Amino acid sequence: MHILIFQHADVEGPGLFGGLLSEDGHTSTVIHLHANEAIPKLDGFDALWVLGGPMDVWQEDAYPWLAAEKAAIRDAVENRGMPFLGLCLGHQLLAEALGGNVGPSQTPEIGIKDIQLTEIGASGVFLDGVPDRFASLQWHSAEITRMPAGAECLATSPDSPVQAMKWGPRAYSLQFHVEVENNTVADWAAIPEYAAALATAMGADGVDRLAAETEAHLPGFNAIAERIYINWLQAAAQAH
Repeated sequence: MHILIFQHADVEGPGLFGGLLSEDGHTSTVIHLHANEAIPKLDGFDALWVLGGPMDVWQEDAYPWLAAEKAAIRDAVENRGMPFLGLCLGHQLLAEALGGNVGPSQTPEIGIKDIQLTEIGASGVFLDGVPDRFASLQWHSAEITRMPAGAECLATSPDSPVQAMKWGPRAYSLQFHVEVENNTVADWAAIPEYAAALATAMGADGVDRLAAETEAHLPGFNAIAERIYINWLQAAAQAH
C-alpha cells in the first residue's frame, strides 16, 4: 500500500505504526500541514492516516489549512471509501469532517489511563485480540462530544466516552496512544501546548514522571499497537 499521512507537528509522527508499515514493505507520503505543505490529489494513494497535533479542530482562523484537511478527509472516507486511521487529533477530525461535534474536554486526559472496549469494539475486527481493559497514553484536552451519523464507538473511558470509533467498513480512529516509542514523551513535551497541559495535570515534574510511567508500560503499548496495526490492515483489505 502507498499511504498518505497528514502530520501536524514535527515531533508527532506515526510512531511505532510507521515502523511497522516500513517493515511490511508499505510506503508513505507525509504531508506536513503545519508547514503549509499542500494536500495532494488522493488518486495515487491507497489509504489515509491523520496524526495528532496541538491544534484543535475548531481553530480554522489560526490554522486555515484545517478546512482543506477536513474536506480531504471527507472526500477520502465518505466519497472514495479509502481505508482511514486517525490518531488523537486525527480521531477528532474524522468526527468533525463527517458531521459530528468536537469540543473542549470537561476533564482533560493526560497521563497513563485505562481504556475499556465496548461490546461492539470487543466483537469487531479492529480491536480483535486487544484486552477488554488496557492502559494507554493520553494527552488531550478536546474530545468528540457527538459522533457522526452511522459511527460506532469501539472503546471508552470515564472521562472521554469516545476513545475509538468506526465509520463505514474501513475508517477507524483512536483518541488514545499506543504507538508510543522511547522518545515520545520527551518529544511531545517540547510542544508548548502539550507542556502546559502536562504541567497543569501532573505538576512541574510531570515530564519525568510521565516518561517513567510510559517506559514501564511500553511493552504492553507496543503489543497492543502491533495488534491494532495488523487488524487495521485486515479491515483495509475488505471490499468497499
